[in-house]
Amino acid sequence: MVDSSLRRRTHLVQSFSVVFLYCGNSSGSAQLQNYASEGDLHRPVDQRKRKRMQSNRESARRSRMRKQQHLDDLMAQVAQLRKENNQILTSINITTQHFMNVESENSVLKAQMGELSQRLESLDEILGYINGGVGHGGGLETTPVADQNSFINPWNMLHVNQPIMATADMLHQYY
Repeated sequence: MVDSSLRRRTHLVQSFSVVFLYCGNSSGSAQLQNYASEGDLHRPVDQRKRKRMQSNRESARRSRMRKQQHLDDLMAQVAQLRKENNQILTSINITTQHFMNVESENSVLKAQMGELSQRLESLDEILGYINGGVGHGGGLETTPVADQNSFINPWNMLHVNQPIMATADMLHQYY
């Protein structure tokens, strides 16, 4: 807007000066030559202005293209990062599931170890009775005959021949 106002004023001043020079001077042809030379002076200015405007348009176009390319690159990077994120989440889920399976199996093995330890202790006690009660403060000699046929007699224990009953399903209720 300022540029257009300046142009109008410049044009009015030039028109006024041409009329003033024409009227004030007796030589009309000299006046016309001066006016023509002033018009020629404006042509290079207008041509430079057009070139500058064209150059600015090209620069703006290149800037828009660079901006669009940068935006496209960022969108591609977002897509790639999302893909990698999904792969990592899948890997974490698989690893977590594997960990839970190993932990469950470990719990089963611990329970089986406890049962086997108890069976081993029972078998050690039986061997102690058979071998004469070494380390048990007595043995078969001091045990009455009635006690040998009773429920406490290690040979009558039911749990010695029972299978180990711990399974992973039994232990899932605790986790």
